[in-house]
Amino acid sequence: MTITVSTITAEQHLAFIQTLPSASFLQTPAWAKVKPDWRAESIGWYDDQALVGAGLVLYRQLPKLKRYLAYLPEGPQIDWSSTALDAWLAPMVEHLKGQGAFGVRMGPPVITARWSAAQIKEGIADESVDSLTQLAPSTRNPVGAGVVAQLSRLGWQPLDAVGGFAAGQPKYNFAIPLADDEGQALSEDAVLKGMNQLWRRNIKKAAKLGVDVTQGGREDLAAFHDLYVLTAKRDHFTPRPASYFTTMYDALRAEDPDRIRLYLARHEGDLVAATIWIRVGQHAWYSYGASSTEKREVRGSNAIQWQMIRDALAAGAHVYDLRGITDTLKSDDPHIGLIQFKTGTGGEAVEYAGEWDLPINRVLYKAFDTYMRRRG
Repeated sequence: MTITVSTITAEQHLAFIQTLPSASFLQTPAWAKVKPDWRAESIGWYDDQALVGAGLVLYRQLPKLKRYLAYLPEGPQIDWSSTALDAWLAPMVEHLKGQGAFGVRMGPPVITARWSAAQIKEGIADESVDSLTQLAPSTRNPVGAGVVAQLSRLGWQPLDAVGGFAAGQPKYNFAIPLADDEGQALSEDAVLKGMNQLWRRNIKKAAKLGVDVTQGGREDLAAFHDLYVLTAKRDHFTPRPASYFTTMYDALRAEDPDRIRLYLARHEGDLVAATIWIRVGQHAWYSYGASSTEKREVRGSNAIQWQMIRDALAAGAHVYDLRGITDTLKSDDPHIGLIQFKTGTGGEAVEYAGEWDLPINRVLYKAFDTYMRRRG
């Protein structure tokens, strides 16, 4: 098997993704339009004439030089179960080097370990446990372990992470399985039963108090953004500009009318929560969320999440992904409330292989790393 890598069109890239059960939305051709500050390229892996892999590459330029960091967020889509990953990665690196890359960063979409909600709850309650990594996973994935071992052997370097959040995408996510081990969809009742008592009670309370969850359109993005900015101020994070969300909404919907949805939760006409839902095949994500400080007692956040989960099930998703968490389980950590909120859904913490760097030109790679650290 001799694999080659070359540029492909966005149409070829999308057609390949549509043959897969799923792929990260960060690896769809449309995502290139969401990141206009990066030069983008779709690349394909060929075995003879057959397209057997694809990836979205984002190129970030080194100041004053036409040299780039080539970044494949949560990608590429190749056969990560291969015991000869170099046959897949070497031609990719050679291609990217020809495009002016001084280094490559990628995030293999491969799970290495999982922890159940019950394990996380016990870990939070145990004062001797500070991190997920101190708990034995409920399952380990041998494919993930093989990927990590091979990358290390091939000279790739794991990107340093603080508390699970790397400079790019989080290593630890929280997800709710929506299908059993045989791939059969779960019922709404089964998913609801998996949630803790507080979540079920809050969902019922929101319904009883008349919280109304609807899907919004492009014209509702302004209301979402207003609430999102208030949420950012309350929770001490830097909000993205409104233009980011209109660009994302337009780009993803142009690729697939059901790629992205906006949800709005109202109580007596007041917007109490708003969220963005994204789906690629059998994987659905809770991507962004906002909630009001007022009327928290009506449980709009629980109501809107439950509606998104139900809609993910109806759309054929096998996973509902609540995205990143840190690996900390300290009861006094500022992130613990978010982890507890997500754990209440009855899902599981999922560890990915993480992001990996391969310096091609070590001098330029070090200069870029210094530049990015100073910016941060």
